[in-house]
Amino acid sequence: MNKLINAFILTGVVLSSCSSGDQKSDSMNPFFEDYHTPFEVPPFDKIKNEHFAPGLKEGISLHQEEIDAIVNNAESPTFANTIEAMENSGELLSKVSTVFGNLNSANTSDELQGIARDMAPELSKHSDNINLNEQLFERVKDVWDNKDNLDLSPEQHKLLEKRYKSFVRNGANLNEKDKEKLREINSKLSVLSLQFGQNVLAETNAFKLFIDNEADLSGLPQELRDVAFQDAELAGEEEKYLFTLQNPSVMPFLQYADNRDLRRQMWEAYKNRGDQGTDKDNNEILIEIANLRLQKANLLGYATHADYVLEESMAKNPQNVQQLLNQLWTPALEKAKQERDEMQAMIAAEGKDFQLAPWDWRYYEEKLRVQKFDLDEQEVKPYFALDKVQEGVFMVVNKLWGLTFSEIKDIPTYHPEAKAYEVKEADGNHLGVLYMDFHPRASKRGGAWMTSYRPQKTVNGERKAPVISIVCNFSKPTGNVPALLTFDEVTTFFHEFGHALHGLLSNVQYRSLAGTSVPRDFVELPSQIMENWATEPVVMKQYAFHYQTGEVIPDALIEKLQKSGTFGQGFGTTEYLAASFLDMDYHSRTTPIEVGAAEFEKASMNNIGMINEIIPRYRSTYFQHIFSGGYSSGYYSYIWSGVLDTDAFQAFKETELFNQEKALAFRREILERGGTDEPMNMYVNFRGAEPKIDALLKKRGLDQVAVDRTK
Repeated sequence: MNKLINAFILTGVVLSSCSSGDQKSDSMNPFFEDYHTPFEVPPFDKIKNEHFAPGLKEGISLHQEEIDAIVNNAESPTFANTIEAMENSGELLSKVSTVFGNLNSANTSDELQGIARDMAPELSKHSDNINLNEQLFERVKDVWDNKDNLDLSPEQHKLLEKRYKSFVRNGANLNEKDKEKLREINSKLSVLSLQFGQNVLAETNAFKLFIDNEADLSGLPQELRDVAFQDAELAGEEEKYLFTLQNPSVMPFLQYADNRDLRRQMWEAYKNRGDQGTDKDNNEILIEIANLRLQKANLLGYATHADYVLEESMAKNPQNVQQLLNQLWTPALEKAKQERDEMQAMIAAEGKDFQLAPWDWRYYEEKLRVQKFDLDEQEVKPYFALDKVQEGVFMVVNKLWGLTFSEIKDIPTYHPEAKAYEVKEADGNHLGVLYMDFHPRASKRGGAWMTSYRPQKTVNGERKAPVISIVCNFSKPTGNVPALLTFDEVTTFFHEFGHALHGLLSNVQYRSLAGTSVPRDFVELPSQIMENWATEPVVMKQYAFHYQTGEVIPDALIEKLQKSGTFGQGFGTTEYLAASFLDMDYHSRTTPIEVGAAEFEKASMNNIGMINEIIPRYRSTYFQHIFSGGYSSGYYSYIWSGVLDTDAFQAFKETELFNQEKALAFRREILERGGTDEPMNMYVNFRGAEPKIDALLKKRGLDQVAVDRTK
């Protein structure tokens, strides 16, 4: 339960005190009764904002009573009366908080954000009341010390280990003075992390570029113009075009707009989010977060925050992370420099006299792609209609594991755009419920993610099916044209679906070990391996159909996509690695940061030799992954899991894409097992050996670069 509480803080899920109006609604609060809905999903149609405060406060109260009952149990501590009792506590708090947290991310409002801001300290206090409870820890420690005499199953042993380590890592062994310091730090961090994320959302929503001169639209695809025209109308500005900092708007604008001044305006707005000198400025907030994390790590006996975090990861320590990043950085940066030089030559060939700048990169990269491969992304998009891509994802999963997906019409949803599906096994047995929500809106934070409304667990020998959700920000439909995805959005869909499978296929005893309850640098394996099927020609031909003609994607176009597969990977890998280095620099310090965020970031980039034409994928002031999203000292996880997923996919490439034996092994050893074993053990059980980096280098086109530099 403690992990769940901490996750609520990270996602902005916090509690609110009751007003008299809140108390009046208690008798009708849908959280205070069983869900009488299909598959017991949350009754979104009945849940109102006024229900959260009393529901959450009652959840805290009941949870504390349950903890007190465990502490005051006169019987000697046992696995059942202590560890399992803790595991089963906090049901109401979990029930309310999961809904609150998910809505605060996917369909927020000023009211929800206000509740979150006001009550972050209260949730932090509740978490600390459990983590720092000496009598409770004594009982847990007693069970831990006697574990060898308890005849525990492997999963029970893992739960006990996780619970014991959680207490130690959250300050149970501290003296009273240091415990009070820790409480103060945790309270501050809960508020600051929440504020950071809310500032980024506000800054993203605040910027609007209206264009009323047709000449300024030069180069932009018609589809993007149509969306911009539609958005301007919705904003009350007719006969204009609206461009925003939502990814489906800003990225294609930077990719196609001929007007260099407007590209720069969009890019500057994008990279300056949280760095505007307004009340939404994140500069001081992020430095305080980093320094508080260092204080907390030192209190708990660790040299740095990174040492604290990575102890429970596959990487184990900062040195191993740095070794991987450095191994990739040299070939990635070299390839990025080659790409830069090619684009600079193109600028010169056009008779223009300026140096390539960051707001030029995507524009000239696209022109270079067309020149080198005769491949225009707009030529590809008509084959990637969202509904067909969805059918493709379903098809792949069906061929691998026999799963089927049926839309449920008569079920509550949290937003009209969210759709629900029943997921069944090949034999027709119910597996779980999956919500999918695809398009940007002001109430939704950026990016794409998977979450759950109910994690899987086993009750009285019966599997309690999960309720999972994936949330994205894909290009929107316009008029009679369906939502057409970029190839990057296609792979994102497959990626998030891999996370969803991790939650849906979970088959463990305890909810705190279910699904994605694994180390950060392992959690991306199920998601990233799914991306590999998206790019396979035989798979693409089963979901890529022209939305107007119904024609399957031509072999010639697939060939172009394959030939250009490593194109742009210098930029893509470099900007990603730069952000990973930045994360590690913030969190590997042994002394507090005494300079501003801009100066710190500049020094970090200078240290790795970052070129001026590229900035890190996430600049400090909008780096939500590490300052409000739970990936601090963990952004490297995507590339670490990249080593795993490319190596794992070779098991299929070496045999057949839909090898049933390999698929079953991947399900049995990884997808079903959640956090019930050490990640490397699970991986070796599937693959037969530890992963090698070779496949990743080849996939990104960095293998030849690395060879060339040794000559």
